[in-house]
Amino acid sequence: MGNKKINGEKSGTRAGILVFSFIFSLLTLHTLSVTAFAERIKDIATFSGVRENELIGYGIVVGLNGTGDKDGTYIFQPFANMLTRMGVSINPADVKGKTKNIAAVIVTAKLSTMVRPGSKVDVQVSSIGDAKSLQGGMLLMTPLVGPDNNTYAVAQGAVSIGGFVAGGAGAQTIKNHPNVGTIPNGAIVEREVPVQLNSKNKLDVLLMAQDITTAKRVAEKINGRLGGAFAQAEGPSSISVAVPDSFANRVVELMSVIELINVNVDMPARVVVNERTGTVVVGENVVISPVALAHGGLTVEVKTEYQVSQPLPFAPAGAETVTVPQKEVKAEEKRAALTEVKGTTIGQLVKALNALGVSPKDMVAILQAIKTAGSLKADLVIM
Repeated sequence: MGNKKINGEKSGTRAGILVFSFIFSLLTLHTLSVTAFAERIKDIATFSGVRENELIGYGIVVGLNGTGDKDGTYIFQPFANMLTRMGVSINPADVKGKTKNIAAVIVTAKLSTMVRPGSKVDVQVSSIGDAKSLQGGMLLMTPLVGPDNNTYAVAQGAVSIGGFVAGGAGAQTIKNHPNVGTIPNGAIVEREVPVQLNSKNKLDVLLMAQDITTAKRVAEKINGRLGGAFAQAEGPSSISVAVPDSFANRVVELMSVIELINVNVDMPARVVVNERTGTVVVGENVVISPVALAHGGLTVEVKTEYQVSQPLPFAPAGAETVTVPQKEVKAEEKRAALTEVKGTTIGQLVKALNALGVSPKDMVAILQAIKTAGSLKADLVIM
């Protein structure tokens, strides 16, 4: 009647040290020798000064089908101010609570350097009030400013939310997130972010992932391509490149040459575990030393029986029938078995670990125990 059993992967309590998970079987069966991958410099690094710049603005979305903001001076006062500039005098109090077809939004965009005025960029529109949906809305002209408070673009256009809200009270269907939308090519650039690349006499190459060995290899490859000692690794993430005389006033051409150079990237041994989802990602250079692991299980059975107690005949007034729960807890531990796990390749490792059949829920504790024992030759990153 009230039986509840905790067993195996369902909701049980496991005892002993468990090992890895079947997720490892998704990995490619390659040798775990120290392997390098050839990548273009443009795929692993960027140039200092060539970047995206964040823009932001406050806007108003109109044309909503009763799904706009219901309250808030942050929408009705600006809306009244806008109408006043158009020659329509209106009191914000006259609008408040009487229209649900407008919504206050924050508009954001990314502007790359050296984008000429007249170019178009995508914008993202996000509701900041109590609007239910931006579906079918139109963003009115919104200036987008940078950190220096200068206007770099102006956004306007129809908002696309990629979903919908349908239904009424008590029955409603929502697809995707209706309070955030995009406007492809919705902003026109009005001001350029100036960067004089051709006048530079030095370039800084910035690695996306810090690694001293990779930085050294990048410098060596650049020097080999340019035929001289022009590049030098400044640290694990930065390589400085002196502009050769042959590329004077042609730095953009030099950047193109550097971008296409192939470099053997050295990746650190790393295991990444997402504790919330049970996902495990293992890097190519991960090695595990021989280790003996106990694989066992504890089965806990919680049993509840409800018994009915009725009053005896001719019982005193006020006696009533009651339900009395009888609880019983039983624990049973299976015999644990030590299993030796070792291997120098992913294939050998997967074959040994899959034989144990472990659930992803045990992953974090298992990896931490193996790392503590010193058998996991990799950095353990838990998200």
